[in-house]
Amino acid sequence: MKRLLYFITMLLVIGLLSACSAHQGTSSNASGNESEGSKESDFPTKPISVIVSYDAGGGTDTTARTLTPYLEKELGVPVNVINQPGGSGWVGWTALATAKPDGYTIGYLNSPNIAGGLVNPSVKRDVTLDSFEVLANHVADPGVIAIRTDEDRFTNIEELIEYAKTNKLKANGSGVASDEHLVSLLMNQKLGTKIDAVQFEGTANSSTAFLGGHIDILVTSAGEAYNLHNSGQLKVIGVAAKERSAFLPEVPTLEEAGYEGVYSQATRGLAAPKGVDPEKVKILQDALEKAINNAEHVKKMEKLGTQVSYANSDDYLSMLEQDIKDITDLKDLLGW
Repeated sequence: MKRLLYFITMLLVIGLLSACSAHQGTSSNASGNESEGSKESDFPTKPISVIVSYDAGGGTDTTARTLTPYLEKELGVPVNVINQPGGSGWVGWTALATAKPDGYTIGYLNSPNIAGGLVNPSVKRDVTLDSFEVLANHVADPGVIAIRTDEDRFTNIEELIEYAKTNKLKANGSGVASDEHLVSLLMNQKLGTKIDAVQFEGTANSSTAFLGGHIDILVTSAGEAYNLHNSGQLKVIGVAAKERSAFLPEVPTLEEAGYEGVYSQATRGLAAPKGVDPEKVKILQDALEKAINNAEHVKKMEKLGTQVSYANSDDYLSMLEQDIKDITDLKDLLGW
């Protein structure tokens, strides 16, 4: 009888120990799952890289470095600008498209430059617009035409155009079908000028060449020309937009001067590689919206002469798609 009681008691003890062990295992697994979920919701937990596809010192680089402190504030981690110039922007854009889609690498898309590269039939690329998860647009800059302050062949846009109808001039571009290149092509087509575009890797290099006298005119954005114009290093003589730039109010548009059909706008927005977890995408989008619209950030951008133009992901995607359509419509002009 004693043996039977002992045996029953041992069975009960073993049963209780098994139950406790199973309960602990379940708790441990639940805890582990919560930990993984917590990790996901805690994103980001380490520094984020922002790829800029042009040299340090150019307009996109300055734009990015002006925004990053406000983005750091929203995300709670360091945000580092990584310059990856080359290939008229495609070194950086390819690096962005092929980066690990973990949310820790984002970057700037420059359009219409990237749109031109996507449309160009002579270049076989694995990257498409669908390779990116667009996040938000940051700025929109009208194109401008500038001359050196010691230029004596022409002093205003009318004189420049009349001169360029009978004399060849060199301007800059940052790749075939870049915003700068398109201005020269449109002027040649619509106004009968003879302007040849010399391609450079980014604004910093083209500005240096221009100021050094290696090209005749500088085609750039209002934001990139603003400080150089105000400091007397160059003279902006025309705005390639339907309205004057708020930062260069004294400079007429080409349309005002009687030259219609030459319009240019450069946008700079941010994207991630396709495949980033939707929760992380949402966190990045929300942080960018707050950072871009931060009043202090907007004021700093105004001092640079750059127009903040926030657009959410859907609107920004529509802008990029429109640029691709516009470039496609100019295939004949581009010789494609």
